[in-house]
Amino acid sequence: MAVGPSFFVLLPSAHRPIPGGAVRVLFLLLLLANLLFLAWSRWVVVPAQAVREAPVSVSKLQPIRLQQEAGPGASAAGPLPADLVAASCVSVGPFLEQAQADVVAATLQRLGFTSRPRAAVDEVRVGYWVRVPNMATAEDAGNAIATLQAAGLADAYVVTDEGPDNTVSIGVYADPTKAAEVAGIATRAGFTPETSDRLRTLDVIWLDIDRQANGSIPALEDLGAPPEGGLPLELRACPTSGADAPAEASAPESTQVPVSPPAAASQAG
Repeated sequence: MAVGPSFFVLLPSAHRPIPGGAVRVLFLLLLLANLLFLAWSRWVVVPAQAVREAPVSVSKLQPIRLQQEAGPGASAAGPLPADLVAASCVSVGPFLEQAQADVVAATLQRLGFTSRPRAAVDEVRVGYWVRVPNMATAEDAGNAIATLQAAGLADAYVVTDEGPDNTVSIGVYADPTKAAEVAGIATRAGFTPETSDRLRTLDVIWLDIDRQANGSIPALEDLGAPPEGGLPLELRACPTSGADAPAEASAPESTQVPVSPPAAASQAG
């Protein structure tokens, strides 16, 4: 009987099992392939998509300028009042003492502004006055004080020098955030407080900045918080008439004012 040609069987069968070493090699190859796919999907595909989407995000950003493009005194707080834009000289202050003015003058110098001190008697803002006005009777005002003090506002008192309207003062604060905090406590205690600028006429010192010499106006945000024990800072147009003209004015070495610092609650409202 003739015997035909014989063939090798390459595929596994029940009669020819795959050697153990080959199984391990196949398993390692599959594991390596999975790891390569994971790396490709995380570090190749995602960054490519991010690059394609980047122009959409960038288009939503505001234009960016360098500091020298904005110029000294550029402020993000919005446009300046018309009187300051047109003023040829701007005053920074007020200050109760020369030492306080010197601190801010040094800051202005670092920002590129040259200033000169000027003594004056002006109506200035000493802080933000928080009060509960127009209580019905003096007895109601007294009850309000007791309630406010129980809520933690120990400085509450009845104002006696501004008419018989039974107003309860809660304090004068240089920091608007502190004033808002105190007003919130009074509101939670059941009252409707009012907050407004507290003005007084005082002997003060201003720092005058000539626009022609400096070319711009400093931003209050760049000057930081008022010096310790000082009044809230503001910008004003320099006076232009009589003895108040800034060109000839000079500041005394020290100006003492018989008022308590407005950084904390004032006892005089």
